[in-house]
Parts: sequence; structure tokens; C-alpha cells
Amino acid sequence: MIRIHVLEGTALVWSVEEAREIRERFRLVGTLVGGLARKPRQNARLGLPLQLLPEEARLLAELGAAVLVRGTETQPPAEGEEPTQASEVEAYRRELEESYQEQQRLAGAEREALLARLAERIAQGRARRREQRGETPDTVEDLGLLDSPFVLPHGAMMVQLPTARRCLGQVERVDWTSPSPDWPHPGHPAHEARYRVFRELWGRGYYLSGGSKFGGDFLVYPGDPLRFHAHYIALCCPPGDPLPLRTLVAAARLGTGVKKTLLLCSPDAGGTLAFTSLQWSGLQ
Repeated sequence: MIRIHVLEGTALVWSVEEAREIRERFRLVGTLVGGLARKPRQNARLGLPLQLLPEEARLLAELGAAVLVRGTETQPPAEGEEPTQASEVEAYRRELEESYQEQQRLAGAEREALLARLAERIAQGRARRREQRGETPDTVEDLGLLDSPFVLPHGAMMVQLPTARRCLGQVERVDWTSPSPDWPHPGHPAHEARYRVFRELWGRGYYLSGGSKFGGDFLVYPGDPLRFHAHYIALCCPPGDPLPLRTLVAAARLGTGVKKTLLLCSPDAGGTLAFTSLQWSGLQ
């Protein structure tokens, strides 16, 4: 069962296996919003967690493939009980020290192997320098050429940054069918309209992602977004909400400018959906 962690309306998936299952099995894309440990000062490529649209999270929950959970508040330890946080910190420090010792051992072995391969070249170079300075071979520089101790600087130590906690701690399930502070979407007219459109298009085999950067609700792809460009910009129009002509014209012109078709999606009270495609042709 996939665990979707929710907080103030945001749905996050922290496990790489679950993120992969969501994409490969359920054709849901999401958005990676985490930084990469090796390249933290860039945002061209991001990593876990995977942030899901509210519609994506609801679809998974409705299919029975996922549960929504939230972290519980930490309770103070009972009298005489060791705080869990302190023990976790101590365990983390022990792991760091063990990792440092292992990395120092491996780096030292690699240094010894490198010096062994370059020993002859190093000796020849030092012999030339001794000859130039007129020194005798038995100098302090030659004593213990390969026996100097190696100490790995702590600043050069590689540190693992886990994206999913090994122990999730205390969590509790969130009812996705009723609104709550961590999941306020159920019953909201805009969300209900968006979800009906999302479920219908997803059921027809399309891939969908957020479309806010193109002025719509969703971008609709004929296949995996890694292989295809979006064909449509879906704009959801809840029943009874007015759609100003200026907004309609601007959305159609924007869609045509980025080589996409504006798709007006209008759910009605009877449960049916009407789809209308628009493209801006200008004045002839």
C-alpha cells in the first residue's frame, strides 16, 4: 500500500519504490520537488519527495492503491523514560563515526595502492632534486616515503542524505472523503470539478500534469511526458461559474502560441462532461 503523506493540503511521496510504482503502474506523473544531494545549488534536476496533485492523490486513494497519512505530534516522554530524540541522535552520530572510519580505511588503501604504482617515478624525481641540490641519498625526505600516516579530513567525508526515513515513526490515517486541516479539498466545488475532468481524461489513457504555467488546470499528454509534448491545455469550468470572454481569448491565444489546443472541460450536474477545443486563428 502506497503511503501519501499530507500536510496542509500538500501530498508527498517519499519512497522511491512507491514513486516509481505510481508512474509505471498508474500513469501518474507528479512533480519532484526535493534537492539532489550531490548538486544542491541547482534546480534543473530535482529529486524526492514526489509531490502529487490533489487529484492524483485522490485517484490513488479511490482506487484503493494508497492511503493518506499524517505525522502525529510528538508526545513528551514519560517520567524516567529516555527521550526518543536523544537516542536517535546518538545512533546517528555512531553511524557517522562508523562511516568515517570505513571511508578512512578505504581511502588509505587506495592511497597506498596509488603510491605503490608511482613509487618508482617518485623516487626518480626525488633523486633528480637531490642531485641538483648536491644532497646525500640518506635525507629525512627519503625516510618513510610510503609510511606516512594518512588521515581523511572530516570535511572530505561523504555523508548520506536519506530521502525516506528508515523508521517512519508515528503516523495516522487521514480520511480523504472528508475535509480536514491537512486535507481540505473534499467538497470544494473547484476541486470536485477538476477531479471529474482529471478522472475522465486519465481513464481515456492520457497522462496529465499541472498546467498552471500555461494558464490552465492540466496539461494533457498522449503518452509519457518524457517522450511526448502536451497536446492540450485543459481548463476546467465548474457549473455556474462565469467565463469572461477576455479570459477565454487570452487562454486560446496562449495555447496556440505554445502549439497546444485549449480544451474547455465542463462537468454538469447530471454527471456528464462536455469537452470543447479552441484554437486561435486571428483575423483573416
